[in-house]
Amino acid sequence: MIEEQVDIHIVERSSLRGHEEVIPSNLETRISKLQNKGFYKPIIVDSETLVILDGHHKWTAAGVLDLNWVPVVKVNYLSDPSVTVDVWPGCGKELINKEEVIEMGLSEDVFPPKTSRHIFEFEVPQIQVPLKSLRA
Repeated sequence: MIEEQVDIHIVERSSLRGHEEVIPSNLETRISKLQNKGFYKPIIVDSETLVILDGHHKWTAAGVLDLNWVPVVKVNYLSDPSVTVDVWPGCGKELINKEEVIEMGLSEDVFPPKTSRHIFEFEVPQIQVPLKSLRA
């Protein structure tokens, strides 16, 4: 891991675009964690399109919890070689590329859950953002 400072941005939840479905049992776990801890890790998004790269369950949980805002880390997805994408074993696809992720996120469709697996060379920071501050 490269030690580098990443900026946290607070953005409207509705401005983000998902590219994968969520797993219902994982969603319930994420809702419970957010209720107990507040937002503890940001969602990782492409800075240009706001397509979610990591954090679909947190994003969906934020909607269930009526949060208007969510913390994100923005990355230059298509041009940053330190952000890579692969597929999860058993997902049904052998390969996936960044362009496919963005295309799906900008479409009205989504991949099945746990299709893309993103690897970041930076440490995703731990944060503490109370949910009440994300509702207004």
